[in-house]
Amino acid sequence: MPFANGDAKNGAKLFKTRCAQCHTVEEAGTNKVGPKLHGLFGRQSGKVEGYQYTDANRDKGVVWDNQTLFDYLENPKKYIPGTKMAFAGFKKEKERNDVITYLQEACK
Repeated sequence: MPFANGDAKNGAKLFKTRCAQCHTVEEAGTNKVGPKLHGLFGRQSGKVEGYQYTDANRDKGVVWDNQTLFDYLENPKKYIPGTKMAFAGFKKEKERNDVITYLQEACK
């Protein structure tokens, strides 16, 4: 199933409740349990300065865009075996679309 634009407002709520404890989106944001996400789109996996990635993330070599995030966020551990991301994923397509649509705006 391909990515489709979603509801950024709902995506912001989902991000706040399921992602913000580990990630920041602001330009001046810092790495937390997970890497900061500002500048995410077009960036290769495992490339945020100062964040300690697993070899699996560094070696995956995926470039993050709407579709790769859509696929990854369904089940991060399946998409990148060996990742340390503990989040089980967004199983509902609408939730993935909403979060990605929010990230498009928040991570510029």
